[in-house]
Amino acid sequence: MVVQAYILIQTEVGKAADVARAVAELKGVTLAEDVTGPYDVIVRAEGANVDELGQMVVSKVQAVPGITRTLTCPVVRF
Repeated sequence: MVVQAYILIQTEVGKAADVARAVAELKGVTLAEDVTGPYDVIVRAEGANVDELGQMVVSKVQAVPGITRTLTCPVVRF
């Protein structure tokens, strides 16, 4: 079963579009858009399990230059 999550990203000033473009290229990311509000980029991502998704966030997403903070929100299915 695929695990999906939204990743809310805060960026350095003026970096939202660059971050969205870079994150969109990462394996496991299905959507990345720059937005307005308390977060600058919202990403939809998926992985084979929670561990894979978490590793992708820590090792790939957070490594993108310009990101200052992330918040991962797993999608809950009932």
